[in-house]
Amino acid sequence: MDIIVIGAGIAGMTTAYCLHAAGHRVCVIERHTTVAQKASFGHGGVVLPTPLDTWFGPALSFSSWPAWLGGESTRMRVTKSMLGCSWVRRFFKQPSAEQRLAHYTRLKPLIDLSSMTLAEIEARHAFEFEQRTGVLHLFRQASELKRVAPALSFLTQHEHSYQVLKADECYSAEPSIPPQQPLAGGILLPDDRSANCPLFAKQLKQVLEEAGVRFLLGRTVVSIDPTRAQVELEPPHRRFEGDSSTWPMHELETLTADAIVVAAGAGSLPLLAHAGVHLPLQLMQLHAITAPIAYEERAPHLTMVDTVRHITMVRFNNRLRIAGAMIRNHRHQTPSRSDPKLRQQALAKVAHAVHDWLPGVIKLSAGSYWDGKRLLSPDGFPLVGATAHPRLWVNLAHGPVGWALACGTAKALADKLTGRAGELDAETMMALSPTRF
Repeated sequence: MDIIVIGAGIAGMTTAYCLHAAGHRVCVIERHTTVAQKASFGHGGVVLPTPLDTWFGPALSFSSWPAWLGGESTRMRVTKSMLGCSWVRRFFKQPSAEQRLAHYTRLKPLIDLSSMTLAEIEARHAFEFEQRTGVLHLFRQASELKRVAPALSFLTQHEHSYQVLKADECYSAEPSIPPQQPLAGGILLPDDRSANCPLFAKQLKQVLEEAGVRFLLGRTVVSIDPTRAQVELEPPHRRFEGDSSTWPMHELETLTADAIVVAAGAGSLPLLAHAGVHLPLQLMQLHAITAPIAYEERAPHLTMVDTVRHITMVRFNNRLRIAGAMIRNHRHQTPSRSDPKLRQQALAKVAHAVHDWLPGVIKLSAGSYWDGKRLLSPDGFPLVGATAHPRLWVNLAHGPVGWALACGTAKALADKLTGRAGELDAETMMALSPTRF
């Protein structure tokens, strides 16, 4: 089949890879001039999620309720009008321990498939994208560490390797932790990894280009016709100042395929809405600082996570990325309308984590600041599969932690679209279906 993939972030690139591997002819459309330039560009780096991660949202992150309901790292304004919103009610509904276990158990096949798919890509192409093994979750208070006991039970049940460390053992495992920093203990995931998400996406692009996949970069999709599997593009090398819907029809370029996959992150919402597909997704704006290492002897070798404040500190060769500080945006809010005060507060929290855990390690003045929007669903699961229109598919809402989850969703989508049996069972696929809401 001829398939158009809209979006060349990590979701779009892995989708194109798996569709091409399944024997389809693929065309990737991206409005930026290269791949992985928006949400994928500033990803925190953790490869796959665990029950300790905020990816599951406040309802399923065992340590996150205080932070989400007014803690320091997350600025989410919970107003009366928001509490009346069905999305917020669903998102903040605290499940029982049994529901948590069932939720994680339903997602576990996707995590396993993502790990397997990523491993196959690495082995086949010998990619090097700054992979690093070992993730250390840090806890300032003993009460914080105690709160994640149910998550550790999950890890034990699923045979996921971990070690509970006392404060002195944390210092031994990662000598870069400043001894003056209050620390109750930590949880080391010795086999978990971090890696450079945009670098991986760019290496995928090179492989796909050599294999004949077509890339239309710097091109903006104006509209989608899901019935005919047709997209309309702005003319190349031109930008229209104003509403793209007012483009003269004779200047638009039309492409037709057998199916369209929308994997453009936050940019997917207006395109889908124009096609009559409305999904209950919310925009979460995350922030990151990437800076060169100034003091090699004190630079961390493990990926460190301030679990309660939801700040991730990842080393990429001679650079460090500190990411987190989530802000909820209105789903139609543009970057230019983002609250500058909240943005400054969020970046200040990221910088504060640098001061707490990495004092003097990086050259903050030479750092680059990033903020980008990611989609989050009410139940924390991605949206993968066909919409109500059988020729219009989506691969969206992978959350802020675990970029390689896109490898699993791409594989599942390619199997489903091709009509062949995949590794995921029917129950898991239903849990991921965009029609579940």
